Amino acid sequence: MTRYDFAIVGAGIAGASLAAELAPHGSVLVLEAEDRPGYHATGRSAAFWEECYGGPEIVPLTLASGPWLREHGFLSRRGALYIGRDSETALLEAFVERFGGTGARFERIGREALAAIVPGLREDWTGAVWEPACADIDVAGVHQHYLQVGRKHGVELVTRARVETAAYDDSGWAITCADGRQFAARTLVNAAGAWADTLARMAGVRPLGIQPLLRTVAQLRTDPPPPAELPLVLDIAGRFYFKPEAGRLWLSPHDETPIEPCDAAPEELAVAEAIDRFEQVTDWRIEAVERRWAGLRSFSPDRLPVYGRDPRQPAFAWFAGQGGYGIQTSPAAARLAAQCLLGLPRDAMTAGLDPALYHPARFG
Repeated sequence: MTRYDFAIVGAGIAGASLAAELAPHGSVLVLEAEDRPGYHATGRSAAFWEECYGGPEIVPLTLASGPWLREHGFLSRRGALYIGRDSETALLEAFVERFGGTGARFERIGREALAAIVPGLREDWTGAVWEPACADIDVAGVHQHYLQVGRKHGVELVTRARVETAAYDDSGWAITCADGRQFAARTLVNAAGAWADTLARMAGVRPLGIQPLLRTVAQLRTDPPPPAELPLVLDIAGRFYFKPEAGRLWLSPHDETPIEPCDAAPEELAVAEAIDRFEQVTDWRIEAVERRWAGLRSFSPDRLPVYGRDPRQPAFAWFAGQGGYGIQTSPAAARLAAQCLLGLPRDAMTAGLDPALYHPARFG
């Protein structure tokens, strides 16, 4: 039986990007439970790169990833607006204060400028924070790029390989899948997304409290159709966001409902709440809900991602808890995690990042 240097569980953006970074330095196996890579969170992303998304501690990962994503042609300029009512001026000012000094680019704008950007905006929306650098991400393109790089460097991707047991001894990990297939590896890497704590328990490693949260998105046909140049529009109070997509509107109630790991399905109540909130923003008429879907966003207890070897079991590594920003941070996150696992120095992409901020040792 081949013994791999690294066995990565999960072939979404996390597993695919890390495999591509590790493969030039060792043998890599990727085990994916589903029929195809990216079935869950990666394939259901709302697909944007936004400098402030995830909080100030995520900004360095996002900014470090931006040049790579642009150079490879995966970003298309969109712009973003965090909008607020008169009563929410304090929230807008708090946003400016919170992200000031992070390197993110934004400015405060008033009602006149805001109304010129969002046609049909209702009168009680009076201010915003404008982020000009926000961009759409070609999610499938990024994911396929990493899968292709991995193949080029000899990564073995095995689908329909749901891990059932993972046992460790002095020779490494013995991994058995539900269909009886067996694999061996020196290091087991947890890129299992919503199933990260499940895999940890299976491997006899203390779980970190990584919680899947349900996020709902609906595609609407509206009258008028959303302008193609409309930016990503987010509520400063966190109640919705929407963006244009091929003549339609993608709308989310920005829900975060705790849920067990599963094949996520949208909830009708969440779609109805999203529509109700949107109707309070513009005077557009909603003609139809054409699609609805949901994905799982998984967070650690402090809402920061977890990269690195487990302090109690160094042969088990974490690359999980990436919330809703795993795709927009994937280049820098995968590079940093690979450097940590391989004991390599940081490079130009990761020089400004603090690995300790994301290391599992922070949980004691």
